[in-house]
Amino acid sequence: MQFSHYTHERNWGCRISDEFTYRGMRLLVMENELVRVTILLDKGTDIYEFVHKPSDTDFMWRTPRGVRNPEKALDMIAPSVGPFGDFYEGGWQECMPNGGRVCEYKGVEMGLHGEVWGVPWHCQITRDGPGCVQARTWVRTNRTPFLLEKTFTLHAERGVLAIDETLTNEGHEPMDLMWGHHPALGSHFIEQDCRIDCAARTVIVDSHVVEQCRFEPNKRFAWPVGIGRDGAEVDVSVVVAPDARINDMLYLTDLEDGWWAVTSRRSTVGFGISFDLDTFRHIWLWMPLGGSWGGPSFGRHYTLALEPFSSYPAILSNAIEAGTQLVLEPGEQRSAWLRAVAYDGVGRVAAIDRDGEVTPA
Repeated sequence: MQFSHYTHERNWGCRISDEFTYRGMRLLVMENELVRVTILLDKGTDIYEFVHKPSDTDFMWRTPRGVRNPEKALDMIAPSVGPFGDFYEGGWQECMPNGGRVCEYKGVEMGLHGEVWGVPWHCQITRDGPGCVQARTWVRTNRTPFLLEKTFTLHAERGVLAIDETLTNEGHEPMDLMWGHHPALGSHFIEQDCRIDCAARTVIVDSHVVEQCRFEPNKRFAWPVGIGRDGAEVDVSVVVAPDARINDMLYLTDLEDGWWAVTSRRSTVGFGISFDLDTFRHIWLWMPLGGSWGGPSFGRHYTLALEPFSSYPAILSNAIEAGTQLVLEPGEQRSAWLRAVAYDGVGRVAAIDRDGEVTPA
């Protein structure tokens, strides 16, 4: 279906436009009565903004450097891990076919968080009505033979963004990969006495931890309470204040269901994601809560990311060694879904289903 410019200037119900630009980059803007979502089409379909309108809450984090256009930036020297950190604005990235730092796979050097986050995607608006808006986006990777297609859908009077994806191996040999999503939550939101709920049973501490991590490396414990380095109990579902100066990297696994939620007990506003457990089998919990020293943070990062991921630990070569990677045969397709939801009037969450419906605890 073709849409002409200047024919859909609706300012009520569901709205969608791919005619905006920001700092020289194309945007896809989707909104309804409850939420506004802004997507950077020229930068990996990063979800740069997810605003809950009734409370004026943007759940997406912004780094101190903000959005930088890779086409209009000149940095001193190329970093060995790739350019992700130089252009990381916060928000929500997709990570594929690598997650984490650099590795080599089948003669290909893979940078931090893979190939699809920093490049322009194609976009086609496929539905544009007051009851529902939808856009299909897609990209082909450069160093590996993948086609990734992603459809965003927003219905009227619902704070739920539906994301439906299909990944295709267009090569002629089997491909190992990791596939995940990296939504980082904003400091103004998470500092409001927030709590994390999810359906994990086990927490595993990453093998490479910094001094500010509260746990010994490789430690395992039952969600959400473990024994910290100092011998005291630590409840990782409690979001601590910036002056705690912590920096944890954890893997949440043995998931009973695919969802997580972060809720402000002060405002009863929250944000959560339900996801396809067949593909996203784990959650990476990254918590630089005021304790991320050195570059690029220099102590300024106060955020957390709950990342639905196919595999752990970080880095494709490590996931292959652990046997947690995905494998796509030549020509094989794999579909997956996520539902991102803004909600209010809830203290704690017991579940979020595939429709984005939130069940209070």
